[in-house]
Amino acid sequence: MRKTVCYLQGVAPAATSAPEQGLASWGETRVVGKSIPRVDGYERVTGTAVYTLDMNLPGMLHTAIIRCPHAHARVKRVDTSAAEKMPGVRAILHGETPVAKIGWYAGPNGPTSWLFDPHCRYEGEEVAAVAAETPEQAFDAARSVVVEYEPLPFVVDMQQAQNAGAPAIHEGGNQPGKPEVYERGKIDAGFAEADAVLEQTYTTSTQIHTPMEVHCSVAQWEGAHLTVWDSTQGVFDMQQELARSFQMPVSSVRVINAYMGGGFGSKLDLGKYTVMAALLGRMTALPVKIALSREDTFRCVGNRPANILTLKAGAKKDGTLTAFSMQILGTTGAYPGGASSAYLVMDLYRCPNVRTEETAVYINAGKERAMRAPGFPQCAWALEQMMDALAEKLGMDPVELRLKNVPDVSQVRSGTPYTSSGLSRCLSEGAKAFGWKENFAKSKGEGAIRRGVGVAAGMWGWEGEANATAILKLYPDGSANLNIGCSDIGTGTKTVLAMVVSEELGVPVDRVQIEHADTGTTQYSPLSGGSQTVVANTPAVRAAAIAVKSDLLALAAEELKQPVEKLALREGAIEIEGPAGRRVPLQELKSLGECRVLVGVGRRQPHPKNKVALPFVTHFAEVEVNTRTGEVRVLRMLAAHDSGRVMNRLTYDNQVFGGITMGIGLATTEARILDAGQTGKMVNRNWHDYKLPTALDVPADMTSLPIELADIEANNTGAKGLGEPVTIPTAAAVANAVRHATGLRITQTPINPLQLVQRLAERRKEG
Repeated sequence: MRKTVCYLQGVAPAATSAPEQGLASWGETRVVGKSIPRVDGYERVTGTAVYTLDMNLPGMLHTAIIRCPHAHARVKRVDTSAAEKMPGVRAILHGETPVAKIGWYAGPNGPTSWLFDPHCRYEGEEVAAVAAETPEQAFDAARSVVVEYEPLPFVVDMQQAQNAGAPAIHEGGNQPGKPEVYERGKIDAGFAEADAVLEQTYTTSTQIHTPMEVHCSVAQWEGAHLTVWDSTQGVFDMQQELARSFQMPVSSVRVINAYMGGGFGSKLDLGKYTVMAALLGRMTALPVKIALSREDTFRCVGNRPANILTLKAGAKKDGTLTAFSMQILGTTGAYPGGASSAYLVMDLYRCPNVRTEETAVYINAGKERAMRAPGFPQCAWALEQMMDALAEKLGMDPVELRLKNVPDVSQVRSGTPYTSSGLSRCLSEGAKAFGWKENFAKSKGEGAIRRGVGVAAGMWGWEGEANATAILKLYPDGSANLNIGCSDIGTGTKTVLAMVVSEELGVPVDRVQIEHADTGTTQYSPLSGGSQTVVANTPAVRAAAIAVKSDLLALAAEELKQPVEKLALREGAIEIEGPAGRRVPLQELKSLGECRVLVGVGRRQPHPKNKVALPFVTHFAEVEVNTRTGEVRVLRMLAAHDSGRVMNRLTYDNQVFGGITMGIGLATTEARILDAGQTGKMVNRNWHDYKLPTALDVPADMTSLPIELADIEANNTGAKGLGEPVTIPTAAAVANAVRHATGLRITQTPINPLQLVQRLAERRKEG
């Protein structure tokens, strides 16, 4: 056992433990898994939490951005003379400002755009920015900037963008690159051996992130050092990107994010607005704040892109899948990007013959950006409806068809086994809890009001980054300080991390103080996205806590003259096991008091070799359809999730219900509407016209059913992702329930009254 040494010249320094390796998985837990309110709940609900939007620094300037009013145009001239003379104006940036020559959106031959690009490829692209002493002065000055544009032909329909003669958005055409093709087995032979072959085209509309807190940055220079407070999902990624943009050392950039009001992926990347704030701050030697308008968050900071998915599927009479073939057309918006929308077809179900082809096109609209399980809800919309159609064709129960084709390994990873797979249990236990068999067998109702039930499954296909470091300090009074770099984007991450410390050290959750998301003071953590935040950080925190516990028990053993094996740390005290056992509160340990603080360092260990840790999900929906009006009411939802160990049941359920709500929005209400005929502009860029689901649109009856497997290989806390899976199958489950209720297969989102009434009227004419 290593002996801790405290240096007694003056004030004793911290005793720092080495990181632990190969920690055993938890068995039964005392704190982890319970429902514990958020540690920062009081600050969030009382308004004392300081979000980036709340930041106010002495002498701070405010910024307004001038944006292109056309879907496609060239900037011919920018006249800032009037704005420069207006009260309070301190600086103006535009394409001709020398310091603003910064490349943007890296392409194979260099940047595809600039911070202020004279070629504006969508409505809302940045043209200039004004910094003034008040927001009102900045706004007025921005309105006085005169910009002369040359409007260009535009295209906002991705099918039309492929046509010969379509307006060119970039040199070389409207296709960012060659189609992405994945293939295994022999696709033609797979269809030849099928007893049932179906083919259908499905369409999803563009969905907008629209988080509660708008995108915002505050930038301040101190000599050659830049500090940025930003509503970002990853402070360390932003630090790297800012350093690269300004060609300065990473160590000279500090990024801080104390609180955040949602992002859903729209705040993963460095935004132009942040660079503008930093440039204006350097020009004026004053702190500069920039906050986007709500309208800007609809047009300019990302979306879940629309897809057209044509899926052909084959199966034998007994339900064995023989082949999948999928062609996808999707848009990246005006600039390169994109995420695979075909993964579920490749890997969710056991199928020996699969071919997918994904083609991306440019259109004159805002760039796509990662949005909660990027690509997966679109694929589930097609695949899970096709699975129901196959079940209907074969005369099988939809749940049974899925159960028959559950894979044992990740096929897209050449047969790599899963550390755990709960898909079968999600399907079977979810069906039992939902009452699937009895409800699916029921009559669909009589008259105008029809009821139906639907099921859809899914998985998340990314493990995340296996790299995070935590530093934990334990003080003589039994309180602790946790230092880790991840952002809490509203999901309760800080609470979960405090629970891990409490589980290992017995420190009450409310006595764990957390420093997080500050590149100047905290340790590296990957960005909070991709369902990796808990997966990456809780193992590092647990390792740090174990390291502290090891040193603490060593100190206590020496002081109490007892073998370490007979000592245990429970609820803020050292307990001596055996007949002469006694309990020594930490405050009474003289050796701990002399050390002043014990420090443990924990690091996230690599992903398990030759295995993959991924989460699985199944959602069940019941809907009511008014066949006169086309209205669809989602009456209840049940979500069965295999996301490994439940860390905090309260925040776990919150994630599930939030993901269901977002999925219901994709299914029934949400769609970006572009004026394709006249202007190319987004016409519903506000919360009134862009129909987010409200409390009246989601069911009061929502059930979260964790399928909690003991995954001892995924990591030392047994956690798998949850944030992404909770929104993947929801829309498809609703669509399948509508089919069960009405007999209509709705293949285009959203399933709104206008679309449904039209389809019902067409069926009446045909019948």
